[in-house]
Amino acid sequence: MKITNPATGEPIREVPEDGTEAVAGKYAAARAAQPAWAARPYEERAGVIRRFRELLLERREDLARTLTAEMGKPLVQARNEIKGTAYRLDFFVENVPKVQHEETVHSRPGLQEAITLEPLGVVANVSAWNYPYFVGSNVWLPALLTGNAVLYKASEFATLTGLAIGDLMREAGVPEGVFAVVAGGGATGAALVQQPIDGVFFTGSYATGKRIAEAVAGRMVRLQLELGGKDPVYVCEDVDVEKAAHSAAEGAFYNTGQSCCAVERVYVHASVHDRFVEAFVEAVRHFKVGDPLDEATFIGPVAREANLKLLASQAADAQSKGARVLLGGRRLDRPGSWFEPTVIVNVDHSMEVMRDESFGPIIGIQRAADDATAVTLMNDTDYGLTAGVYTADRERARNILSRLRTGSVYWNCCDRVSARLPWTGRNHSGVGSTLGLEGVRAFVQPKAWHLRETV
Repeated sequence: MKITNPATGEPIREVPEDGTEAVAGKYAAARAAQPAWAARPYEERAGVIRRFRELLLERREDLARTLTAEMGKPLVQARNEIKGTAYRLDFFVENVPKVQHEETVHSRPGLQEAITLEPLGVVANVSAWNYPYFVGSNVWLPALLTGNAVLYKASEFATLTGLAIGDLMREAGVPEGVFAVVAGGGATGAALVQQPIDGVFFTGSYATGKRIAEAVAGRMVRLQLELGGKDPVYVCEDVDVEKAAHSAAEGAFYNTGQSCCAVERVYVHASVHDRFVEAFVEAVRHFKVGDPLDEATFIGPVAREANLKLLASQAADAQSKGARVLLGGRRLDRPGSWFEPTVIVNVDHSMEVMRDESFGPIIGIQRAADDATAVTLMNDTDYGLTAGVYTADRERARNILSRLRTGSVYWNCCDRVSARLPWTGRNHSGVGSTLGLEGVRAFVQPKAWHLRETV
């Protein structure tokens, strides 16, 4: 498997893929190692994870440069992701005991009823390339802390980062077999899902998530799917237009637009639409596109070269149906996988850019006559991950957001994730929750205890 730098198109390294036998061997080792790991006192497991945190921050610069090289994330953003992962680790270390403890629910003389929460066992984590630390740690941190073994299938577009995480785990003291990195593409992921695992946790596209759900159907294992989004924001007429435009632009183009919760559709109240568009375009013009190792770069290359065709198709489709491309719309003529930051107006829902997930530096902006129209447009999608509204009126925001069919909602912000809140999707955006206390419960299963003192 060849690892290529998307900023230059140059090869970085070749990595052997795990075939079916290798995957089966890693599964067998995980199954054998998991009971002893689960039997260790919680503080011992937490101590190992704290050591992993120390190593993560000690090696942050090298780890960030590896991520930038193989996936194209601007270096400043790569550093921020690693630093943020340390804070998520703190949340899980502190909060797992709040969930995973024995609870007596009924007691009377001679009889006690109690509940314990046990680990699932061996879980497969088929992870994503766009935020390999954030997305991966949402699974392997609570999974390990609750006593599970993890088979971590890193994305083929972030394999070197996955292998580096595995090295840090071993150095931190995670026993052999308890955390194993599985390297490879789609065939490797399929082989992993076929193992007799106790849970499958996938982050990626709806199409791949659907295939995984079909592959495990009937096996009665825990399934969690964190899938894509077509995340909208609505800008009301009572806002500071320039501030709202800058915030929405950053939410659309951060990480080169390659985030499941990136802003992908913008609706603007008709009375401020033109002012907003002008401010939005001005904000995007100031985002530096260039070498991701440059500290000033905000927009880097597209990680997957195959996505360049989709982005160009969305821009061309919109133009053919009457939209205007104010910025970009084309692949940049340079080595690597680059696409111009693209802003499109006069759009509607007949256009691909307003219906289909883009996952890149492209955005459509549409007028909305009023709040009711905006809500209808925002709900007109198969996805349901996030949605946001910009308004000076808190009650107006709550009224609008309460009517949106999404797992997360934002008032005067966007593209935001908190370890304290569950991350969950509706419809094609997924099944189950990561983060928050719900994200801990995903990795445990209840055992009911009926305890009678005498026969």
